[in-house]
Amino acid sequence: MPTETVYGLAADASNASAVAAIYAAKGRPAFNPLIAHVTDLAAAQRFAQLDARALKLAQAFWPGPLTIVAPIADPTAVCDLARAGLDTVAVRVPAHPMARAVLAAFGGAVAAPSANRSGRPSPTTYLDALAETGESVARALDGGPCIVGLESTVIALIDGPPRLLRPGGVTREQIEAVIGPMAPADDDAKRSPGRLALHYAPQASVRLDANAAQPGEAFLAFGPAPTGERIFNLSPSASLAEAATNLFSMLRAADRTAPTAIAVAPIPNRGLGEAINDRLRRAAGYVG
Repeated sequence: MPTETVYGLAADASNASAVAAIYAAKGRPAFNPLIAHVTDLAAAQRFAQLDARALKLAQAFWPGPLTIVAPIADPTAVCDLARAGLDTVAVRVPAHPMARAVLAAFGGAVAAPSANRSGRPSPTTYLDALAETGESVARALDGGPCIVGLESTVIALIDGPPRLLRPGGVTREQIEAVIGPMAPADDDAKRSPGRLALHYAPQASVRLDANAAQPGEAFLAFGPAPTGERIFNLSPSASLAEAATNLFSMLRAADRTAPTAIAVAPIPNRGLGEAINDRLRRAAGYVG
């Protein structure tokens, strides 16, 4: 199923057997929770305890690439397996019209993690999604290329201050303009998907903050750069939004050239750059 962020593997979030099939298709560790997708705020409130801060964020960014982690209200709506045994639930209202049509027709919460094998780059095109997990699905929907190209931002609103668990399509600055400063993720990071140290990884190793490719390497450029057979420019105009949209598809394209490694130019760590750098650090196998 397409969303505005990435393609997802969609299944009934209340059905443990269906959720188990997602884990099997992805080869995903069962301690990693899944996001429950719903049609609107009212649907989210049926199973998530959303406080005043969450309501402000929902009004500002839903439908859109923001996931809110909140205490679970109705455990039958999102099964224990989808929540990785936690007492919280991650919920989002996607903006993609095809995803919204699926959710409206189904009427319940849909677990829809990225449609890649666990640890691989998320698919942002229909063909990449099919190549990753297409053999495991009952139906596949082609909604065109994903506009955002990065997974949703995940924020925890439980006890205490808000915590940014995963940067994504909504920036830290945008969130803090609505609800104020956020605290470090700390132990709450386990409540978000996409937090494994090695994640979003292509087959080739990834070398960060590179000024150019070494012999045998592919190069992900950012800004004005020479062209070449193994050079993939995330954004010739140095647009962070364009770079976010192109990140996963160009990681995959570079990987298909069978390079000795994939070198990546420095990306400014502001706005969407925070989310881009988070994904690149995990693709390289470390966070810091």
